[in-house]
Amino acid sequence: MNILRIATRQSALALWQAEHVAARLRVAHPELSVELLPMTTRGDRILDRPLAQIGGKGLFLKELEVALAERRADIAVHSYKDMPMELDAGFEVGAVLERADAADGFVSANFSRIDELPRGARVGTSSLRRQAQLRALRPDLELLDLRGNVNTRLAKLDAGDYDAIVLACAGLERLGLGARIKSRLAAPEWLPAAAQGAIAVELRAGDARTAELIAPLHDAATARCTGAERAMTRHLQGNCEVPIAAWCVETEYGLQLHGLVGDAANGRLIRASGATPFDAEPEALGRKVAEELLALGAGELLKT
Repeated sequence: MNILRIATRQSALALWQAEHVAARLRVAHPELSVELLPMTTRGDRILDRPLAQIGGKGLFLKELEVALAERRADIAVHSYKDMPMELDAGFEVGAVLERADAADGFVSANFSRIDELPRGARVGTSSLRRQAQLRALRPDLELLDLRGNVNTRLAKLDAGDYDAIVLACAGLERLGLGARIKSRLAAPEWLPAAAQGAIAVELRAGDARTAELIAPLHDAATARCTGAERAMTRHLQGNCEVPIAAWCVETEYGLQLHGLVGDAANGRLIRASGATPFDAEPEALGRKVAEELLALGAGELLKT
């Protein structure tokens, strides 16, 4: 039988993404049998410490890549923002799906916007990028770490542990929870993580059969924009231990990239932007904006 197996994390959002990829593959290849291989990663198991302290977002990939290497799975499906800027040898991204809403969402039971929060309000987020931008807007807020899957985070908010939390709009909407978003924290004033809202399909390098099967899922426009964002982050040698944000959009003239490096402790933000025509390499735009950020002093923040 013609079978393709998908390695995925077991969270509701990860399973939605894997099922979405599976459905797209079944439409593209009616003869193909697509099966899911749900797994628990180290990043899912360690919830009592911030990601930056335990090795970063790459902890969500390792077990899935082992399944690929051992040929228990043919592809792995990830939130692209959770993937390291450099993949280990033997693996590659074979498709990037059309991007959903890249914005962050402000979620609260009693308040509609950040500026409505009272002084000293408790806001939950595990992202240093979000913390830096929150600190810049409202230095009076008490920022608290928040781990767990989407439903766990919402339950903690509903239990009164926080006055508000910040989550990715795409994740909430994919789980049918878009109504929980009180307001969108939209670019370019507020910047998301590089590749936020996009789904990536990882496979073994050189696996021509699988690459051909997933090719119809690839969205070139999303790949260009996320390519510029990830190139900027890579050039800054960024990971989840440093507050880096990036957002690229296609205009009628080409690509426009906005980048940010921040300090989660004091809310200092360094911003830069750049543009390039469609026939230029997105990676070159990412490097250009990264160099501008470094020229403005981002290197000092990256050392902390």
